[in-house]
Amino acid sequence: MPALDITLTKTKTQIQRSGGGCGCTSKTDTAPALSPAMQARIDKHPCYSEEAHHHYARMHVAVAPACNIQCNFCNRKYDCANESRPGVVSELLTPEEAAHKVLVVAGKIPQMTVLGIAGPGDPLANPEKTFRTFELIADKAPDIKLCLSTNGLMLPDYVERIKQLNVDHVTITINMVDPAIGEKIYPWVHYRRKRYRGIDGVRILHERQMEGLEALRAADILCKVNSVLIPGINDEHLPEVNQAIRDRGAFLHNIMPLISAPEHGTYFGLNGQRGPTPKELKTVQDNCSGNMKLMRHCRQCRADAVGLLGEDRSQEFTKAKFMEMSADYSLETRQAVHISIEQAKAAIAAKKQASVARRQAPKPDAPKVLVAVATKGGGLVNQHFGHAKEFMIYEVDATEAKFIGHRKVADYCQGGYGEEATLAGIIGTIADCKAVLAAKVGPCPHQALEKAGLAVIEAYDVIETVARHFYDEYVLSA
Repeated sequence: MPALDITLTKTKTQIQRSGGGCGCTSKTDTAPALSPAMQARIDKHPCYSEEAHHHYARMHVAVAPACNIQCNFCNRKYDCANESRPGVVSELLTPEEAAHKVLVVAGKIPQMTVLGIAGPGDPLANPEKTFRTFELIADKAPDIKLCLSTNGLMLPDYVERIKQLNVDHVTITINMVDPAIGEKIYPWVHYRRKRYRGIDGVRILHERQMEGLEALRAADILCKVNSVLIPGINDEHLPEVNQAIRDRGAFLHNIMPLISAPEHGTYFGLNGQRGPTPKELKTVQDNCSGNMKLMRHCRQCRADAVGLLGEDRSQEFTKAKFMEMSADYSLETRQAVHISIEQAKAAIAAKKQASVARRQAPKPDAPKVLVAVATKGGGLVNQHFGHAKEFMIYEVDATEAKFIGHRKVADYCQGGYGEEATLAGIIGTIADCKAVLAAKVGPCPHQALEKAGLAVIEAYDVIETVARHFYDEYVLSA
């Protein structure tokens, strides 16, 4: 790993003038310490482990087209390559095609450790296709973790089967525990060959979700709960959801922003329901933190996503392409790659620890600040500012540098018309940050960032190390 190489291009006086703190009062996402056995269950799962998501990849296979509920935020699309959100896929697969695709990807991307079925409908509304896919993959690639995501309506009926197939991670989308609120989210539920509209259907869904969550706990299956934050509908209600799922044994809570652009064709999108701002999302997440782990690194993946979180390589593996590829899955090769990843993780952990050991004694009034990080993964500041399609946001104070979320931006280095507007949009997206951490920043954005009040830090090193260095030298010492 290259030695720390940081260029700070803003004076301490400028940092002071720009205001210093971000006004954050976030709590730490704490939870009881994990046992070694539990840690091993999540170590290579990029959704369940924030650290793992820097290093390990996942993939979804689209074998489950049918759904048994209607959500006002969902519009499933089966032939779309241009949108990145849940419920969207380029093409549907049979279980046999999906299994072949998994083996191909496992050979081409050996750091892929997790296979999930998340749609584009609900896996448990398509149980035969879902379980047949899992059977084929478990037989041929036993080292790949199996996951499924469900709305929970049929979950109680299938927990035993899920356990038999060694599916160790299940995600349930739970947006309410009060049916009166759920009535604003779900227009109908199809259960036991009957369609229930309004609050009657929502009550059934809620009862089944709670029953399924408790059944997963009894079966010792890890459960992540996804909740879509819908301003004005469930934003103030989500702490109650958080409490209910904690009481029933959920391992992780992922509070996601509503995606509601009109062009997606959802009910909310077409009727003007807005999504939350980054500040609103963080406020709700912070209000739910303190008693269980929150997932803040979710990218709201497509139902056929491939690659690291924040990266989608699905178009490299379309049906026309992967059906012509040989399934060169090799357990030995994959294990060797994973050993090298674990060695890299250990080196990064050592650098983080060294950074903590060197930090200055905290000031009682030391502020919290946000920094925006350009990264290609690996837990490093290692991407050119102009190549970033998203920035990871870290909250830094006198004791820690904590990841709190990511923000998507347009690719500045796309060339041609519109670069000035694109840069303005990027700066607007990260305007509440006090610094940008990137491997390199070009002269034009460099000047624009400084003019907007952001420090520019050029570095190639561990994210937390660079963030702490900036904070210690240009915030604590200011």
